[in-house]
Order: sequence, then C-alpha cells, then structure tokens
Amino acid sequence: MNVSFGSMLRTILVVSSLAVSSFSFAQQGTAQSPTPQKVESVNIMDVGRAPNATSQAAIEAGKNQPGNNAPIWRTVNSETVNYTSLPGAENGVLIQKTGQEWRLIRNGVITVYGAWLLTFALCGVVAMYVLKGTIKLHEPMSGRKIQRFTLLERITHWTMAFTFVALAFTGIMILWGKYFLLPLTGPAFFGAFLLVCKNVHNFVGPAFTVSIVVFFLLFVRRNLPEKGDLDWALGFGGLISGKHIPAGFFNFGEKFWFWVGMVILGSAVSASGWVLDMIVPFIQIEYWRGTMQIANIIHGVGAILMTALALGHIYIGTIGMQGSIDAMKTGYCDETWAKEHHELWYKKLGKG
Repeated sequence: MNVSFGSMLRTILVVSSLAVSSFSFAQQGTAQSPTPQKVESVNIMDVGRAPNATSQAAIEAGKNQPGNNAPIWRTVNSETVNYTSLPGAENGVLIQKTGQEWRLIRNGVITVYGAWLLTFALCGVVAMYVLKGTIKLHEPMSGRKIQRFTLLERITHWTMAFTFVALAFTGIMILWGKYFLLPLTGPAFFGAFLLVCKNVHNFVGPAFTVSIVVFFLLFVRRNLPEKGDLDWALGFGGLISGKHIPAGFFNFGEKFWFWVGMVILGSAVSASGWVLDMIVPFIQIEYWRGTMQIANIIHGVGAILMTALALGHIYIGTIGMQGSIDAMKTGYCDETWAKEHHELWYKKLGKG
C-alpha cells in the first residue's frame, strides 16, 4: 500500500494532539477533586446538643461531612422522644443520659462509701468485743423467770431477723460480689449464683416488709419516749462510764433501733424494694427508668445504713451482753437480768 509522506505526517499530528488534550483534561479533573476529610470518632456521652442543631442543619452537615456521625448521636443522646414501632413508654428514647449519672452514683458513691461504712461498723463491733468482752451481770442468775415476750412477738421477731439476714447477704453479693467473689469462682458460677441471690432477694423482700409492719404494731407502744430515756442516751447506757442507768421495757438504744433502723430505714428499704419489684399495691405507678434509678439509690443507701445499725443490735443481743438473747429464745428472762438492765420495767411488775 502506497501512502504518501504527507498523509502519515498528518496522522501523527492528530494523534499527538488528542493525547495532549486528554492528559490536560485529566490533570484538571484531578485538581478539582475534593480532598477526603479526616473522620474522628466521638464519645456519644460527650455529644451535647449543639447550638442551632435543627433538622435542616443536620441535613446540611450530612452533605458537607458525610463521614461525621456526630449529628446522628446528638439526636440519639438528646433524650427527645422519637418515633419507634416497638410498643413501650420509653422505647422512643434510645439513650437516657441520667442512666450514666445513676451508674456513677451506684458504682461510685454507694459502693465505695457503703463498703467503708460497713467495714467501720464491723471493726467497731470487733473492737468492742476485744476491749469489753461479754458484759456480765453484777449478780448471779436467780433462777426465777419473768415473761418478757409472747409467742407471736418472738415469731415476728425471728421472721424479721432471718429475712433481714437473707436480704443483707444477697444484697452484699449483688452490690459487691463482682469485686471479691467473681475473681475466685469465674463468670459461669458467679452468674448462676447471682441469679439465685437475685431471686431470693426479690421473693424474701415482701415477707420482710410484712414482718416489719406486724412488729411495729406489736411493739410501738413500748417504744414511745418515757422517763429515763434522755439520761440513758447521755450516758450511753453506762457502757463507757460503767454507771448503772435504769431503763423501762426498752432502753433508748433499743428504741433508737426501733424508730430509726426499723421504722424509717426499714420503710424506705421496703417501699423502694416494692418499686424495684414492680409490685406496689393500691397505687398506680409508672415504672419509668428514672423512677427505678431513684428507687435503687434509696434502696441501696437505706439498706447499707440499716445493716450498719443492725450489726450493733445483733452484737448486743447475742454475745455482747449476758442473758440478752434468752428472752427472745424462750420468752422469759431472769429476774436478775431484768433488774439490772430494765429496772423501771421490773419495778412496774411489782418485783422491785
């Protein structure tokens, strides 16, 4: 095939021009492409509601910053009730910000300071026993018995005592078990054990409440203030000075346990426990997450304070004082014990 030199030259020039034009167009296209922006993760609990964070602003932010998920989490973290197809009063709120505050209070204030309080209370009981030992009667037992408690009163007391011990033990496991038991047993056993503790706690709680109510009705009259209570309180029952201070059927220490430990703290723990179990009778309550968190805080604080007071009551009523537990076991106490510890009541019986 004969091709002239001129035709070949024209073909080479056309191809070269097309190649140069294509390269120039590619450079312009590369220069105009936006540089990808660096995307950083955001802590969703730190994403507050920004100024002018309207729906339109969120749409514009999504266009300008396609990799930024802060507007989405800002909406999720706003506690605004949004639409959901799932039934439920609070399902439209994905993140309840006060839940984080409750977690910090429970795992921080209650757990830490509560543990220290119970430790100090236990150490105080041990120190009292080491320094004082069992407080003995000044005179030997006479062998003559006086009825102090009826059968119903003793049954009510021991029902309250055993249910309280069960609740205190399971509550300690629920609140602090993961710190000392979990490392020893492993997650499998600890999870199963804690499930048992939780169910025992939930079912024993109402029985404890009933026993408190019955105990209150049986003993409220004998725990009213009377002559000698102030002297007993100021002298701490003669425990430190060793001076004998007469008392009625119950001394001031027992009345303090009755009104503060049982009535006030017991009522707070019982009421909050019924809310947590969602079994509050006669009153229509919405069991919102916030309601349950407040009830949990009241329940924890009240239970820890009640347990700290109970340690002293249990100590004095068992090994701390000679003959103290006899009346609650048999219903009868010795005359010598009654005269030394409850002299005013002893005289009212016509014995003094």
